[in-house]
Amino acid sequence: MSLTLYFHPLSSYCWKALIGLYELEVPFEKHLVDLSNPAERDAFAHIWPLAKFPVLRDAARDRTLPESTIILEYADGLAAGPRRLIPTDPELALRCRLQDRLYDLYIHQAMQKIVGDRLRPADARDALGVEQAHAQLESAYALLDPHVRPGTSESGANGTNGADFTLADCAAMPALFYANKVAPFVGRWKNLAAYLERLEARPSVARVLREAEPYMHAFPG
Repeated sequence: MSLTLYFHPLSSYCWKALIGLYELEVPFEKHLVDLSNPAERDAFAHIWPLAKFPVLRDAARDRTLPESTIILEYADGLAAGPRRLIPTDPELALRCRLQDRLYDLYIHQAMQKIVGDRLRPADARDALGVEQAHAQLESAYALLDPHVRPGTSESGANGTNGADFTLADCAAMPALFYANKVAPFVGRWKNLAAYLERLEARPSVARVLREAEPYMHAFPG
């Protein structure tokens, strides 16, 4: 098999890549890397020096691709079936990529700031940074909630974004899932809550959640 995904089943950005690969039905192998193991970290760093998840290795084409969005853009071009993660219509494709960036930059990163701070020793915590991350999440929730109302062009996960399921949905699911654990929006932002529920019902997402379940006890949320 040509494609290998280097990942960890608890990593939120790995979820994004996995969901898209499962949706596209692109054949690939999974290589779980334990970064706490020095030997595994060193071996992974030989493949990608920054040693950050996820990384897709295409042995047949001698290509190494980091970053979840780039991985899914690449996989989208390899898919043999009719399904695509990026709409062919230029306007819809632009909206899709914008939503992908919004979820990664304003929800995903803020969520990771809060989670990362919980892993620090008590005397090294960044209270101001966490406060700023919570404020950013609230702004992002307010911005995105109207756009995922059923019937809108960006509502995703239900065929209204010009495709059955897009790159934007792949980005949204792990960002919203983990953000809801550290800065809950369910019960406050009804459209985002309903959108997350639709996402979790998707077979590709349900598969990722099942695979992550044995590791979820390690999540500091």
